[in-house]
Amino acid sequence: MKKTLSLLLALMLILALCACGRASETKTDTIVVDTMILKEADDNMINTYTLLAVNPDAPFVDVDGNEVPDVKVNAAGAAALVNWLLSKEGQDAAANYGFADYGEYLFYLLDERPVSTAEIPEAAEETRLIRLSTTTSVNDSGLLGYLLPRFEEKYGYNVEVYSAGTGNAIANAKMGNADVILVHAKAQEESFVADGFAYVLDGMDTERMSYMYNYFVLCGPSDDPAGVKDAEDVLAAFAAIADGEYSFVSRGDNSGTHTKELSLWPEELGITADAESFAGYTDWYISANAGMGACLVMAEQTHAYILTDKATFLTFVANDGAVD
Repeated sequence: MKKTLSLLLALMLILALCACGRASETKTDTIVVDTMILKEADDNMINTYTLLAVNPDAPFVDVDGNEVPDVKVNAAGAAALVNWLLSKEGQDAAANYGFADYGEYLFYLLDERPVSTAEIPEAAEETRLIRLSTTTSVNDSGLLGYLLPRFEEKYGYNVEVYSAGTGNAIANAKMGNADVILVHAKAQEESFVADGFAYVLDGMDTERMSYMYNYFVLCGPSDDPAGVKDAEDVLAAFAAIADGEYSFVSRGDNSGTHTKELSLWPEELGITADAESFAGYTDWYISANAGMGACLVMAEQTHAYILTDKATFLTFVANDGAVD
């Protein structure tokens, strides 16, 4: 009996050790994102998104400034997409996005925003394909993957998404490769309008249809060596990062996020989009020339600070340190 009991205890011990081993393996395999939000909800960090319909008669040019002939813009399809995004249905969907998964809203509607009540036509063969040029921040947040299938299924359109930094998204439209753009860099949008690349849709008051926003957030390692979390505001936080020469990953791609970041550094540093302006800071200032998701991965791997939009960051954390 004692022998049987001993064997039983030994077997139980072996099973317990195996279980511990499996638990340890599971724990090891679980990825814990160390990068965290350290500064947010600052008035200097509001991030506004704007729709612009591409003018079919725009002076389309290639990257060398040469005229691009025979550009065909799907103006009817662009109008359908814009009117749906600005409809009550589309705006409610954008405003509700993220709450079920993250317990908070990722995008907010501007108080003074355009609202469309236009009738949206079903897709025809010649209007079915709509080319949307937009930012990686909108795409990486998962918002488009949430919105567009609703629009496509209801009206029969197929939205082809080109995702890049705002500068490249706008340049893509200037070459005639987009019907509508959704971006977040006011100065670049105004230039796009001034150069004749956008027009006022029926029922709208202006070419720039700004309708939603979220917040940029300053993120960094949990131990926060620069003391960003305790800084008075985001400007003081950026100054602390520069003073201590703590690693910072910049988009470096002329995107809306990059443009915002450049405005937050102390003026005396002289950091601009020109690589020569930060040539003396390369020990800590990393210009990645990459999208938001890739830059978040880089910041996590290098224990660096980074400016990002909150929606993309929460998606990054929910995906265990990756952006699909």
